[in-house]
Amino acid sequence: MAGALDADNVGTLRQALRLGEESASALTVLDLGAVTFMDSSAINVLVAANRDASAAGGRLRMAALSGPVQRVVEIVGLDTIIPCYPTLAQALTT
Repeated sequence: MAGALDADNVGTLRQALRLGEESASALTVLDLGAVTFMDSSAINVLVAANRDASAAGGRLRMAALSGPVQRVVEIVGLDTIIPCYPTLAQALTT
């Protein structure tokens, strides 16, 4: 996704993050480099997706957060429950 992740488009994010039983051991990495803004509705979707991934034996990571998004993620403490990586490559290989 690019631009803002907010109440207007968070449904698309929610659908993209739905993990089924077939992906129980999957690693899902969100490349947020093109995201310029994130509101509480997006944070809530990410928390729920992380909970669902963990329950299914999967993992969720975030990569390449822009400055404004990194700031929001740190303020709400999301980086303490979903690992964040400076680059997509690092998120995929760590």
